[in-house]
Amino acid sequence: MANLQSFLRDRCLTVLNLPDKGRSLFTSRDFRPGEVILRQEPYVSVPNNNSSESRCDGCFKTDGLKKCSGCQVVWYCGSSCQKSEWKLHRHECKALCRLEKEKRMLVTPTIRLMVKLCLKRNLQNEKVIPITTTDNYSLVEALVSHMSELDEKQLMLYAQMANLVNLILQFPGIDLKEIAENFSKFSCNAHSICDSELRPEGIGLFPLVSIINHSCSPNAVLVFEEKMAVVRAMEYISKDSEVTISYIETAGSTLTRQKSLKEQYLFHCQCARCSNIGKPHDIEESAILEGYRCANEKCNGFLLRDPDDKGFVCQNCMLLRSKEEVKKLAGDVKTVSAKALASPSAENKQDAIALYKTFEKLQEKLYHSFSITLMRTREKLLKMLMEVESWREALDYCKLIVPVYQRVYPATHPLIGLQFYTQGKLEWLLGQTEEAVSSLIKAYDILRISHGTSTPFMKELSAKLDEARAEASYKLLALKDGN
Repeated sequence: MANLQSFLRDRCLTVLNLPDKGRSLFTSRDFRPGEVILRQEPYVSVPNNNSSESRCDGCFKTDGLKKCSGCQVVWYCGSSCQKSEWKLHRHECKALCRLEKEKRMLVTPTIRLMVKLCLKRNLQNEKVIPITTTDNYSLVEALVSHMSELDEKQLMLYAQMANLVNLILQFPGIDLKEIAENFSKFSCNAHSICDSELRPEGIGLFPLVSIINHSCSPNAVLVFEEKMAVVRAMEYISKDSEVTISYIETAGSTLTRQKSLKEQYLFHCQCARCSNIGKPHDIEESAILEGYRCANEKCNGFLLRDPDDKGFVCQNCMLLRSKEEVKKLAGDVKTVSAKALASPSAENKQDAIALYKTFEKLQEKLYHSFSITLMRTREKLLKMLMEVESWREALDYCKLIVPVYQRVYPATHPLIGLQFYTQGKLEWLLGQTEEAVSSLIKAYDILRISHGTSTPFMKELSAKLDEARAEASYKLLALKDGN
């Protein structure tokens, strides 16, 4: 702990123990928006390989992959990644080869992560892999497992998973209880490693980052540069303030967020946003994000249950929407939802798009325009329309999503920036150059805070913005010459 505190002190950070939170990360100087607070390589990590897509174990890239000739499970993009991973993988490879080939293919990323954790711990103890202040098993030992709060079913699952790890490793005197406890630590502390557009690529354990507590209104954001975890300030953070990130999807009512945190992370959030539960603003926000729309299509009010239980009353125009009407429409939505989820979209994309549009129109009649449920359907439609290169329709949906993102996320949240980036690219593709410049500027202004400015992703965005600006200037000059 002394070494860790010294390491953090050099970075103007410190760890304090808070009564209700345990270990917490605090600043010892001011941090500006976009400034890096902390970086850490994973103690262990694995890609999310599946039957449809494989990734390099070293860098998570998907191009030019070759299977490990031994275990036939792990992939590498080249000799560089293979060499960097070899000290650990040579032992994992031998362990995996003890399994029948068919069983090897069924080893999940979480099981692989635990196998690598056990192996790395042993190799560091044997000084085959060096121990550093931020790369050592003692940081894993310090993580909270919440084992005492788990039900019997979950404990049994972790025990079965520990036995599977034992079957693969076959270490003499292996501590199954410790492995089961580490699985519980994974559940509370492992992070999804995402690409620059926040698409999950793998999972990793970052014990130092795990010290940072959750808030539904975080002042920092966690992103990844390849496998490196990078925590940046989203807003101005003054000296002696706690650094917080979000563990969950924060678009939703306080009750929804609390339920998600309790189920996965086993704690009750007491952040400033959650402390408003039951207050007028919180009730209104919940009704807008997860409730019904007014029966008057021109009214954008939110609905609350009628005291006489006849239905739902708009708090703007006081119009009653009957229970029968809501129930029938909800039933129609459920029916079409089941068809949409069951449709083989990969086989006939146009039919799937048509079905989802029907689904969206029904949801539009039922839910508020800022509904999270409606937003998710439109996100799905945007993705499907881009896959079939229906750019104009895709842009229409993109523009519908942006205002909802701006309502449910902080102003500098990367998802808002990424949506503006998508909007800018679509506008540029459709010849709307001035609009594209405006959208790309908004994207850059947000994403430079969450992603920095030096990553390949941000350099690509900057280049696109410069090119769009040049094209807009050319069009303006051509128009003047024409006049």
